[in-house]
Amino acid sequence: MRAMLRVALRLVLGAVFVYAAYTKLRQSWLLFALSIDSYQLLPEWGVLALARTLPWIELALGLLLVTGWLLRYTSVAAAIVLAGFFSVMLLSYARGAGIDCGCFGVGEALSAKTLIRDGALLLSVCILVWLSRSRGHSGPQTTERVAD
Repeated sequence: MRAMLRVALRLVLGAVFVYAAYTKLRQSWLLFALSIDSYQLLPEWGVLALARTLPWIELALGLLLVTGWLLRYTSVAAAIVLAGFFSVMLLSYARGAGIDCGCFGVGEALSAKTLIRDGALLLSVCILVWLSRSRGHSGPQTTERVAD
């Protein structure tokens, strides 16, 4: 049961990360930079750097989650990324910022719905981290050592 849940979570989360990257990479990175800048948390150089690199990081995390390679470490990295996203979104929502969330490209307003969705993703990745914490689950082809 744990193994099936672990596979289901990594496939769903991996697909979400890949889709998020795809929606950003098919548009100009400058559009994504505008979404990032609307949060008003980073200097211009930080906004530009994040807009150029974050979609590629999301793509890499998504592919690693789908394949299950180094799952223990990949799930922790994905949890850190999602916790960062959720924190920034929560802060902006609490401030009353009527901005584009930038989650899946341009055009999705930051709302209670996006917070619930991203909160569910964060909870899911935390469960995946917990399920992947034990030894022998850092990759799909890992074998466990048997004592003599």
